[in-house]
Amino acid sequence: MTAAYPSTQLFIDGEWRPGAEGKTIDVVDPATGEAIGTVAHATVADLDAALAAAERGFAVWSATSAFERYKLMRKAADILRQRADEIAVTMSREQGKPVAEARMETMAGADIIDWFAEEARRTYGQVIPARMGNVAQMAIKLPVGPVAAFTPWNFPINQVVRKLSAAVAAGCSIIVKAPEETPAAPAQLIRAFADAGIPAGVVNLVYGVPAEISEYLIPHPVIRKISFTGSTPVGKHLASLAGRHMKLATMELGGHAPAIVFDDADLKAAVKVLAAAKFRNAGQVCVSPTRFLIQEGVHDAFLRDFTAAAEAIKVGNGLEDGTRMGPLANERRVHALDELIADAVSHGAELKTGGRRIGNKGNFYEPTVLANVPTSARIMNEEPFGPVAVVNSFATLDESISEANRLPFGLASYAFTRSVETASHLGQRIQAGMTTINHNGLSLPELPFGGIRDSGYGTEGGSEAINAYLITKLVTQAS
Repeated sequence: MTAAYPSTQLFIDGEWRPGAEGKTIDVVDPATGEAIGTVAHATVADLDAALAAAERGFAVWSATSAFERYKLMRKAADILRQRADEIAVTMSREQGKPVAEARMETMAGADIIDWFAEEARRTYGQVIPARMGNVAQMAIKLPVGPVAAFTPWNFPINQVVRKLSAAVAAGCSIIVKAPEETPAAPAQLIRAFADAGIPAGVVNLVYGVPAEISEYLIPHPVIRKISFTGSTPVGKHLASLAGRHMKLATMELGGHAPAIVFDDADLKAAVKVLAAAKFRNAGQVCVSPTRFLIQEGVHDAFLRDFTAAAEAIKVGNGLEDGTRMGPLANERRVHALDELIADAVSHGAELKTGGRRIGNKGNFYEPTVLANVPTSARIMNEEPFGPVAVVNSFATLDESISEANRLPFGLASYAFTRSVETASHLGQRIQAGMTTINHNGLSLPELPFGGIRDSGYGTEGGSEAINAYLITKLVTQAS
């Protein structure tokens, strides 16, 4: 558990290399606050090299058969699985999550690679009946071109692997701008593809100043598609930039997920599933349940049991046995949570447990439960992105749906009920890209994953995901 942390280089044109100017950025362990390594800092010269490599790589990879792409991707998935234990420790050190969660993320990443490898062999077109007997009409699927992908720090492998796998499966080349705070785990993912034999230039990896890199890559004529995961304000800016240059875009943005529990629900199951979902990765999850809406008949019992579940969580270094929740990934989140909780209490919210930083070393924070929070409080309107649950009551189905849809976000939503009729209403009426009822059924490779409204557009999972990396071309021929 104390293996040396690897300092991370750029990966451009099939080679690991330092930045052209030799600049580096420190990587800090969120459990200790200490610098544990560095990551190479890309400048314009590095980006130009990556763009040239991606252009060459696309010419090679787009001409490679889907079956050959499939075989290489399956090999990369197997390599990732073989290295999962090592990668999990690295990820825990740079991001903070418990090793068990990091290993699960890595293994899930391998499953995602496998899924897209299979999808590459099923990018079917159409034969369209013609009006004349001597004409053949076909709609064929072709890779869109080189892709620029931008990913955050909360899931260092998961957020990269969906974009990387879809692009590579479709026959595209890609430049990944991975997070500077958690660089080594994404690099290990890229290394699995490199060691599997991906041709030079097909996959490239850079780090640096996020705004500088995005604003250089997105307008560049080599790039034909972008995919971004991150905050709604940044996503809107990048989407507008892509639109100005007629670039296809997939946006997976922020959320503020409602979790609705009805009087007829299995309360024990609801508490267990929702507590696990809320405090996973210290709540730093875009699909994390945040606004808990509990029907009046079970509100007090749910609040009591959920608060007890929060208090039972062992918080500590992700490398230590028994840790169920690690530190926040950076100190910014500590201050942000302090402000949101103080604001909620000032508006009349009840602090049932938590609400404070733990110790004075590292970014540890108590699992927190707030109750009876008015909608005027900031935390009812801004995504907390941390281990904070807001528990409020409601009376009727319509009231719960009205609150669920009050905000402009629309990513994930949760509900617990034994009523088939209620479940049907929720599935149809909650304005979110995903609704999971009576369990946590999100994020599997074969399922759509994405939001609507201010939570973005496009899907990064399921059978539709690869389409974002393909164009449909008509070929019509007379004999």
